[in-house]
Amino acid sequence: MKTRNCPKCKSENTTKSGIVKERQRFHCKKCGYHFTVEKEGKNIDPYYVIKALQLHIEGVTYREIERILGVSHVSVINWVKKYKVKAPENYDYAPSYKVLTLTELSLFIANPQNLKNAGMIITELGDKYMMIKWERLKSM
Repeated sequence: MKTRNCPKCKSENTTKSGIVKERQRFHCKKCGYHFTVEKEGKNIDPYYVIKALQLHIEGVTYREIERILGVSHVSVINWVKKYKVKAPENYDYAPSYKVLTLTELSLFIANPQNLKNAGMIITELGDKYMMIKWERLKSM
C-alpha cells in the first residue's frame, strides 16, 4: 500500500480514511489531520510553458502557439493568465515565424537581404529552430 505524507506535519504515519468526492481520504496518526490527495493531471514539461509564454510575448497568436508547440491554446491562455504575462502592444510591426532546421537557418542567415529592415529572434525548439521576424507594416 502506498502511503501519503501528511501535508500539515509531513509525517509518513497515515492511513486510509474513506473516500470523499471519489478521492481517497487519509488520516494522519501523528497530528490527526484528515486530507485528500489531489487528482493527478497531465503534467506538461515547464520547457513548453516557458516557450509558449515567450512566443506570446513576441506576438504569436494562441492558435499559432498551439500548432508550433503541440499544446492546447486553452492551456496557453491559462498560463498567460496565471503568470500575468502581457504582450507589448506595438502595431507598427508584424511578427512572422518559421520553423527551420539548422541547415535551413544557416542558409537564411547567409543571405543579407533576409536581414534588412527587420528585427529577429531565434530560439531552439526541440531539434529545430524557430525564427521570429518583425517587419514594419507598410502604410497605405
